[in-house]
Amino acid sequence: MELVTPSIGLVFWTALAFICLLILLRKFAWKPILGAIHEREQFIDDALNKAELAKQEMARLTSQNEDLMKQARAERDEILKEAKILKDSIVNEAKTSAQTEGAKLIEKARVEIENQKKVALAELKGQVSTLSLEIAERVLRSQLDDKAKQQDLVNSLLKDVELN
Repeated sequence: MELVTPSIGLVFWTALAFICLLILLRKFAWKPILGAIHEREQFIDDALNKAELAKQEMARLTSQNEDLMKQARAERDEILKEAKILKDSIVNEAKTSAQTEGAKLIEKARVEIENQKKVALAELKGQVSTLSLEIAERVLRSQLDDKAKQQDLVNSLLKDVELN
């Protein structure tokens, strides 16, 4: 049983060695270990704080980015709307201009056709009158070859003149 129950001297020296070991560990090991643990804890807290700040900044930037995207979409829609209105006005103006020019060209062509028609009619009248005179001259020459026919013609013309 002696092995199971230690003597007082062994307990004393064991307790003294343990206390010395605790004093040495406290002086040389625990302060640096606790300092390192405290420093590590502080580093982790700082990292968590920085992560939280980064998360808040990211949320703010995301919100700001969404606002900018909304604003850019609104500006794009406004620009597209203005471009459509401008396109429609240009197309309408071009149609109106084309119709006006077409009407002017048609009127000009009609006037030109009318002028050409008048010129052609005047030419035709001139040719008809020339031909009529030539025919009348030939008829008169053939009729006036004979003296008796000339006398009859003069008499009939005089009768027409007296009646009028």
